[in-house]
Amino acid sequence: MKKTIIGLAAACACGAVQAQSSVTLYGVVDVNVEYVNHVGAVPSASNNFNPGQGGKVIREDAGGYSGSRWGLRGTEDLGGGLKSIFVLESGFNSDTGTMQQGGRLFGRQAFVGLTAQYGQLTFGRQYHSMFSTLANFIPARYATQYEPVGVIAGGNFREDNTAKYTGTFGGLTVMANWSFGVGTTLPQVTPAVPGAGSNGEVPGAFRRDSAYGAGVSYLAGPFGVGVAYDQWNPTIGTGNGAFKKAAVMGSFAFNDTAKVMGGYRWGQNKNQNGTLILRDDFYWIGGQYRFSSALDFTLEYDYQNVKNIGGNTGMANPWQIALIADYAFSKRTDIYLTTAYSRNGGLAMESAASNFATSLTLNSYALPNGKTSMFGAAVGIRHIF
Repeated sequence: MKKTIIGLAAACACGAVQAQSSVTLYGVVDVNVEYVNHVGAVPSASNNFNPGQGGKVIREDAGGYSGSRWGLRGTEDLGGGLKSIFVLESGFNSDTGTMQQGGRLFGRQAFVGLTAQYGQLTFGRQYHSMFSTLANFIPARYATQYEPVGVIAGGNFREDNTAKYTGTFGGLTVMANWSFGVGTTLPQVTPAVPGAGSNGEVPGAFRRDSAYGAGVSYLAGPFGVGVAYDQWNPTIGTGNGAFKKAAVMGSFAFNDTAKVMGGYRWGQNKNQNGTLILRDDFYWIGGQYRFSSALDFTLEYDYQNVKNIGGNTGMANPWQIALIADYAFSKRTDIYLTTAYSRNGGLAMESAASNFATSLTLNSYALPNGKTSMFGAAVGIRHIF
């Protein structure tokens, strides 16, 4: 289904080496129609952190099951087992044709690097190691619409200016990353918790907006286990905070028809003075079931224990249950139903404890005043090329 648009590279200028090279165009177009029963405004300083009365909404959305994107990826064989690689991936709103990720041309990924027998080293805008390690242990596989990815992996799960190592040795995968400047900004959504983040790479302030992390996973036969750590040091005021996360995860597959998985993620965010601004624990469990060669079901339950946010130790803990049914007409085209019910937070577990990360980048799932639950459902179509 992928189109190779460049087949064979010419010899280098000196005429000494001839190497095979290819570039592939790929992408996903995903759009759906959604109903949500309780939707308020995202709290911000401009509305005095008040989500308002809210109401129900019916709307067309981009990227319910997969984020809509197009991209280019390429390799060149340099000989001796060494290859150069690159990926340029652009996210877009298929309902409006506009660009995502703050209007970046290649906001999803943009990196170049080398790969050899002992691993891959890449440089550019990339997913951090925790996000990549978690990918094989999240039941909904980061399905865009209702997945609380900002809660699970942090708002910095894509990072600018990043060097990343990935090594695969049989069933063992090892990852590590360092970002010189993450390039993520989280606006202030409550008076008690400051906004955070910037572009980084500040002269005389090497630590500001830097980040680092690592992940190790082992998948062999029906079993899978993994551990991961991530730390982001976002700009807060004239200094930097320390946002830390660590996770353990596991999975078990029953033949080719069913798989269960789950895990635990510890989190602690401190401001530039070392004062605690968020302490939470996150748990998830769920599974995937293949009913037939064309029909798949996914079920996921998520729970966030918010122990402290801005000094408030009594916040009601958000939780969510989500169900996805996907029917494939072919390897390239499918239709899906995605539904979710959340409590003590909006869909995607939107709350002050998540900085309303999904609502700030897609559509609002902020709970309005007087409401404690939200239900959403969407029917969509996806084409992969």
